[in-house]
Amino acid sequence: MASNSAITQFLETDVWVKATWEEFLDFSEDLAWEKGNFYYYEEQMRVEMSPVGPSHGRQNSIMIYVVILFATLRNIPVVQFTNTSFRKSGIREFQPDLAYYIGSGLRVPPDDSNSPVNLNEYDPPNLIIEIGASSFNDDLGTKRLLYEGAGISEYWVERANAREVFAFAINNGGSGRIQQSRVLPGLEIAVVQEALTRSQTQNDGEINRWLIQTFSQD
Repeated sequence: MASNSAITQFLETDVWVKATWEEFLDFSEDLAWEKGNFYYYEEQMRVEMSPVGPSHGRQNSIMIYVVILFATLRNIPVVQFTNTSFRKSGIREFQPDLAYYIGSGLRVPPDDSNSPVNLNEYDPPNLIIEIGASSFNDDLGTKRLLYEGAGISEYWVERANAREVFAFAINNGGSGRIQQSRVLPGLEIAVVQEALTRSQTQNDGEINRWLIQTFSQD
């Protein structure tokens, strides 16, 4: 069972709290927190309660349309996981909004289990997307460091209240901002940004038709 001090601090979500791996597991397996997203990094844990408003849900969908349509039209193999936990036991855990295995030759986890993906057995996803408003600073900060050490190839962060996208390529434990995706060659981040902007005035069918036309012309 987690220590009383950790429990007291964790009554406030969206903050990093010092904890052992065992304390982290206690929280992640507690049904009282079953709607939370869990992260563990450098002997600290963080719980984020899943957003319930339409803003996060809609923008999450737009991101999915962009990635899946681009990969489909370019014949790029892609497997998507939504709100899935990835675990390197005793070291780190992350539960991003969206995670993608893009390309061939990857050890992709099957969809026959509700346990966290074991990163000692399967490859980490090569594209991670986080969407946040209140969590945005942490998405760019500690989570970015977490993903730099987790073997992720590319990381996108969207500031939900501004529909602004920051994309980073990760190499050798460091990251730098990019304007074109490396794991989806030819996809301009500006197109992702434009799709999110269009979501303010257009329905999903209109956005998808625009994406298909844009990707077909490239």
